[in-house]
Formats: sequence, structure tokens, C-alpha cells
Amino acid sequence: MRFIFLAALFVAAPVSFADVPKPVVKIERPGECVAPPEVIRRTHMELLKHQRDKTVHEGQRGTKISLNGCIDCHASKTTGSVLGSKENFCQSCHAYVAVKLDCFECHQPKSGLLKSAASKGSQP
Repeated sequence: MRFIFLAALFVAAPVSFADVPKPVVKIERPGECVAPPEVIRRTHMELLKHQRDKTVHEGQRGTKISLNGCIDCHASKTTGSVLGSKENFCQSCHAYVAVKLDCFECHQPKSGLLKSAASKGSQP
């Protein structure tokens, strides 16, 4: 009897996603991306992994598809970062889809929440 009541409750209760906060997707330095947004949303990790292999195994650096390239376009102009709050690009989307963002445990792990090159000044 309890099962039927609970089942009826879930079927009868309207589901609203209006209260779910959407990610903050603000392109701070707009321009031409490496792929259309719908492709990037689904495949950015494959693109980054592919470039990682080219960088690590073949020594290719400075190509258009790179973690630093993404950060330079998507880092907040206010904070200079893609992490640190749900208003920052990477953290906002990953929190929205409940995906652990662990790229930066190895890549610039304690660098002020991953600042863009533009916000850090010139680097050697």
C-alpha cells in the first residue's frame, strides 16, 4: 500500500527545473573558438586529451587547442580565473552537470585558482 501511495505521489507531483541555477557561460574574450559551442560542450575533454598526447609525446606546444588557450578566453576579467566560484566559467558548468573538475589538481595546482596568462603578466 505504501508503495502505491509513493508511486502516485511521484507521478502526480509536477517537476519543475525552473529553480535549478543555470551555469554562468560568459565568454570574456569573444572571438573564434576551435569548434562550435555545441561541439565543445560535448567533446572538450577529447580535444584536450588529444592535444595533451601531441604535447607530451610529440613536443607540440602553442597550438590553438590547449588548456591555457581555453583559460585565456574563458577566465573572468574580474578574477582572472576559471575557478574559485560558481560565477567562473569552468567551475560553473562543471557544478551544473555535477562533474568533478580535477584538471587543475595537476595543472597549476596552487596558482591562485588558475589565472589566465593575461592576468598574470608575461611569463618566461
